Amino acid sequence: MNIKKLSDDVSVSPQISIEDCTEVLKMGFKSIICNRPDGECETQPLFSSINEQAHELGILTYYLPVISGAITEENKQEFEFALSKLPKPILAYCRTGTRSGILYSMVNANSEGERL
Repeated sequence: MNIKKLSDDVSVSPQISIEDCTEVLKMGFKSIICNRPDGECETQPLFSSINEQAHELGILTYYLPVISGAITEENKQEFEFALSKLPKPILAYCRTGTRSGILYSMVNANSEGERL
């Protein structure tokens, strides 16, 4: 897995496998956010499979599929909600990690603006 730490609470990665869930747990993550819609490619595991394995390991999950190149304000708000409710640290993933990183940046830019 190629995990990029964005903060103490949030990291992003490319698509994870069912088997990666054990490593995610060993790395200390308590939650996983999936930002990749099922069916983007034939070889990706379905979220339901990741969800099942993660829950067996005690990791909470959140499914927030985002269309590449079409992130909406609603997507950002839902990501912000998930970040506020899920136990941390959180691993968010999509195909390459880019959508998850963009969502995090959008939320972070919003909270930075509120502090100014």
